[in-house]
Amino acid sequence: MAHLLVVESWVGSMSRLLPRAIGEGGHEFTFVTRDLHHYLRGAGSEGPHPLLAARNVITADTNDMEVLLPHLERLHAVLAFDGVVSSCDYYLPAVARIADRLGLPGPAVEAVEAACRKDLTRRVLAEAGVQGPRFALCADTVQAAAAAREIGYPLVVKPVDLCAGMLVREVRDDRELEAACRALEEFPVNARGQDRMPVFLLEEFLTGPEISIETVSFGGVIGVAGVTDKSIGGAPAFIETGHMFPAGIAPETERKAVDTAVAAIKALGLDHVVCHTEIKLTPEGPKVVEVNARPAGNRITELVRHVAGIDLAAACVDVALGRMPDLTPRVTGVRSAAIAFLLPDTTGTLTGIKGADEVRAQPGVLELTLAEPGRAVRAATSNNEYLGHIMTADTQGSGARETAERLLAHLHPTYGECSVELPPVVPA
Repeated sequence: MAHLLVVESWVGSMSRLLPRAIGEGGHEFTFVTRDLHHYLRGAGSEGPHPLLAARNVITADTNDMEVLLPHLERLHAVLAFDGVVSSCDYYLPAVARIADRLGLPGPAVEAVEAACRKDLTRRVLAEAGVQGPRFALCADTVQAAAAAREIGYPLVVKPVDLCAGMLVREVRDDRELEAACRALEEFPVNARGQDRMPVFLLEEFLTGPEISIETVSFGGVIGVAGVTDKSIGGAPAFIETGHMFPAGIAPETERKAVDTAVAAIKALGLDHVVCHTEIKLTPEGPKVVEVNARPAGNRITELVRHVAGIDLAAACVDVALGRMPDLTPRVTGVRSAAIAFLLPDTTGTLTGIKGADEVRAQPGVLELTLAEPGRAVRAATSNNEYLGHIMTADTQGSGARETAERLLAHLHPTYGECSVELPPVVPA
């Protein structure tokens, strides 16, 4: 039995998948957070709270490394951690620094920091010759306007340090560019109390389907678990509306996309990590959108597990412990699995979702998770505002997405007037 230190997490599905993988591996974990109420607020109604499985729950300032590192050294002397891990993007650099300080397995600090900053990722990949969009990092709106003229509209405006598609916008003219930059300026601190970088990343707008490559890097070897495709909606935002595994693209296209993802991971120097690399299949070939140094969110890991029998949450635990993960595909009887997300399209209070019982009873449904009545909602602008999801499986071929989207159309949210002013939406 090993003892893992878990430093923060998302409130969403990975907050349950990671503790599950730790427990199923015969291990235990100590959880460290700066705000326990953050997780209690997001407990939901999906069974026992995952923190109940923790051996210890410790409160410490996970945003202050000068205080946190010596505090964890003292805990390590008593509790003897064998590895450290997080599923939250905002704490991946901290985890790498903790592993380095405590002498535990982990990726290079510089590699993780570069992967977690979109501007650094762009620079490293450009220097290595890995294909991506043309880009510019801008300190103010004057620089942004000049860069936009050079890159050309349409383009994409991004924060360099937010997740879940938060405040990522397509802009088509100077007016939209100014509005997108202003929205970023008005969001100086993320949901975890960390100051954001006051800069704008402008990127060439890439056309073509989007996919992701799910990989595990260990001991200098990059294993590929598979390729997932993605549905995007909500323009001018970029909201993930669904995924399917496997992607079902042409073998040659898949090979080039995988080669591009592997080249990006190697260029960043990422090892001892599970990676979720997003790729656009443009007319000029595959181009990197992002490299995420953690398992995929939005339950993509579960799609992979249902089809290929590969548990990427367990692989995340293994590499954190310095152990070779098992990426051997297994016959599961499922040929494709897909997830489709239910999005609010108005502002109000959710009073119910019609059609849930009928959809849940349909063949091929693996999961149906829906928000409870009483939730205040607004029209979605990022991946943080889902009302739920449906996951389906196809044992015959690649029809899982079609089934998921068809059944999703039978779910109809109902709303009442919202009696409170909604706060800004922030990542979980």
